[in-house]
Amino acid sequence: MSSILKVNELKDSGGNAIITSDGSGNVTQSKAGIIEADMFRLTADLTANANPISSNIERVDDASFSKIGTGVTVSSGTFSFAKTGIYLVMFNSLASGTGDNDNVFLDLKGTTNNSTYDVLATGAGGIFEANNVISTMFCQAYFDVTDITTHKIQFELSSVDSGNRIRGDTAKNETTFTFIRLGDT
Repeated sequence: MSSILKVNELKDSGGNAIITSDGSGNVTQSKAGIIEADMFRLTADLTANANPISSNIERVDDASFSKIGTGVTVSSGTFSFAKTGIYLVMFNSLASGTGDNDNVFLDLKGTTNNSTYDVLATGAGGIFEANNVISTMFCQAYFDVTDITTHKIQFELSSVDSGNRIRGDTAKNETTFTFIRLGDT
């Protein structure tokens, strides 16, 4: 004999929610592991400063990729969250060029009021006295999303001199924007 138990929420003995459902079969909260993870990439090279990076962005669409949960959305370079929580946000980039002793900077910026953006992390890479030198840049930050209508992320590229570029490709990850929800806020 089989039985079905239908609940909207499971709690531990202390009254803390372990699993919460929206009533249509979707888990909206779980202490069992990561419930939100998403990745976007740059699809074409950037050869000039961009604040924010707002074009040639796509969700990774390789056959082996799958986001976890609802994921984030992007509009005009502003990334928005579907769920509150503490997120690990990462910005990874591949740079190359023909510049001489040039540095390229990445900024990961966040807002908690949907208006004023603060730099949360900076990454830098150099193009030094050689043709087509390739460097990688990386920065990351925890971002506590307490309100999905006001807490947003943008990425900035600066100090791009003539002959240098941040690389993008629609078929593989060269410059990526990653969002992983680690837990409740």
